[in-house]
Amino acid sequence: MAVVEIYTTKTCPYCVRAKKLLDAKGVSYQEIDVSKDQNLRQFMVEKAGGRTSVPQIFINDRPMGGCDDLHALDKAGELDPLLG
Repeated sequence: MAVVEIYTTKTCPYCVRAKKLLDAKGVSYQEIDVSKDQNLRQFMVEKAGGRTSVPQIFINDRPMGGCDDLHALDKAGELDPLLG
């Protein structure tokens, strides 16, 4: 099973949408709220190659991008193999 991390904020509708997709697939994930921690947010930006928006999603420590990227992977049939 893949290790999935999703960096979020509490008020982000795209974060909710990305988590709903993962939940629908029965995927366990670690949610990391960066809304009140600038150091953690900076870590996310560095890990994501400079991307500053949330959510930022990582599968097995590989950056997948945000909500739209996750849905595009799913639509292309590429998400399930990544999730194992």
